[in-house]
Amino acid sequence: MDYVLGLDVGTQGVRALVCNREGVVVASASTPLPQPEKKPADSAWFEQDPEDWWRAACFCLRQVVQQLRERGIESGQIAAVCVDSTSGTVVPVDRQGRPLRRAIMYNDGRAVAEAEECNRAAGAPIFNASFALAKILWVRRHEPDVYANAYKFIHAADFLVGKLTGCWDVSDFSNALKTGYDLEQMAWPGYIESALGIPLSKLPLVAAIGDPIAEVNRTASEQTGLAEGTTVVAGMTDGTAGFVASGAAAPGDWNTTLGTTLVVRGVSEEPVRDPIGRIYNHRHPQGYWLPGGASNVGGEWFAKNFPGRDYAELDRNAEPLLPTALVLYPLARKGERLPFLHADAEGFVIGRVDDETALYAAGLEAVALVERWIYELLDSLGAGYPKAVFTTGGGARSRVWSQLRADVLQVEVRVPEISEAAMGSAVLAASKTLYSSLESASRAMVRIGYCVEPRPEHAEVYVQKLKALREACAERGYLVNA
Repeated sequence: MDYVLGLDVGTQGVRALVCNREGVVVASASTPLPQPEKKPADSAWFEQDPEDWWRAACFCLRQVVQQLRERGIESGQIAAVCVDSTSGTVVPVDRQGRPLRRAIMYNDGRAVAEAEECNRAAGAPIFNASFALAKILWVRRHEPDVYANAYKFIHAADFLVGKLTGCWDVSDFSNALKTGYDLEQMAWPGYIESALGIPLSKLPLVAAIGDPIAEVNRTASEQTGLAEGTTVVAGMTDGTAGFVASGAAAPGDWNTTLGTTLVVRGVSEEPVRDPIGRIYNHRHPQGYWLPGGASNVGGEWFAKNFPGRDYAELDRNAEPLLPTALVLYPLARKGERLPFLHADAEGFVIGRVDDETALYAAGLEAVALVERWIYELLDSLGAGYPKAVFTTGGGARSRVWSQLRADVLQVEVRVPEISEAAMGSAVLAASKTLYSSLESASRAMVRIGYCVEPRPEHAEVYVQKLKALREACAERGYLVNA
């Protein structure tokens, strides 16, 4: 069995890929998802039907199984399957794994008061409204029947694992982080039950990343084409899986994932402490730490302002306009998590927008500036400024954006051949089956496609633009928590 399968269930779509032990992709498929609904329409609520995830996953899995057969490869040759999905998304399920309500998505901002209560209980600024624990507390307060009938509150990736295996009570320590799991003690902290009144029995057991959880059952085999008995291993959040796909593997390596949101993650020997909770630390399977966080800027802003457009064409038209004269903060909705924390922050544009191409160029520029702002924040917290940045996510496909980001960051930008979270999950699937560790699997399977060097002549103009962006945010009162 020399193949592994990674399944990525994101906000906008599902992707599956199968690769061999050298990281060569032999089958892949993707399909879009219905977009999360805002309920009510003008609120910070974002919800999605978990059954939509499964229907889309089944479609992709059947597609890759068919492609394998056409190459003479049976699905029984897949050594392991690993699933990643959005961080902080929460789904209450009954004992049969049936969702008791729509999933409260990772970017849902309703639980502001509950996050503050979680922080008081924890005695530290760990949580914000995007965290799953705050959302569980919100359900308990506002939907008591759902809460009472919930067997477990699980994460999006856990739901897919449950559909594949029938196992509804196991998560991984990457997804469990935003539900309050203590990665230093490797346990659910007692305050969740004693101070918040949430029984620990309503939370899943937590497995180490890459460890086997269960096997594909007969029902899932019939629906997906995967061989019954195929091992399903514990995965990571999508942002962290994107990190794995980047090739960043050793202490001092840093990755930016450009997806719906902007996610920054690095490898360090010690956790990075942020006194106001913008930065949090995942755990590396080999005992390192993965400090980082997520901003709300990113692909969501482009999808809102340039729906259905040819981004490659927009890139070509925008490139001659860089650097732009505009100062822009590219939020598609209210609220920001990083580099500052402000629940009511809104996007803005300073300067005259002559046409859509100028706005698009300024958007590319603005995300890159926020990225540098985050790396400067991490440096100020003792993490150090990166010597190079590995890049994954849909935005990594843009060479124009990669060059712009290198110019803003003033470090080399490295783009792997396959810059997708599904690839990261495939590497995780191989980490304890085809290989002895995640680092060895990453070294063998991830290949850098191209590198972009910074142009020193652009350094100063972007230093000044970032200064102007910070000042504009300060004038709006957004940097109270920064």
